[in-house]
Amino acid sequence: MHFITLVKLRRKPTKEEIAKMEEAIKQPKEGTKIRFIFWTLGRYDMVFYTEGPDPVTALSTVLPFFDFAATETLVAVSKEEAMKILGI
Repeated sequence: MHFITLVKLRRKPTKEEIAKMEEAIKQPKEGTKIRFIFWTLGRYDMVFYTEGPDPVTALSTVLPFFDFAATETLVAVSKEEAMKILGI
């Protein structure tokens, strides 16, 4: 499964929180792969593109952020999958 996670920082993270976040990114939960991380300008501060077996496992990727950031994770599907779901 594919996941897009939007991250909005609530405050400036501490050095310890940054280290915890970087460790989680380097070694995500088994079965989960972080494909891309972008720092962004605008409404959100970061965007993650993650692959994982299920939403619960993908959620583990952003747990280290919960102290200083609000996150929203979206399930992403390909155009072909969407057309199949829609019956087109």
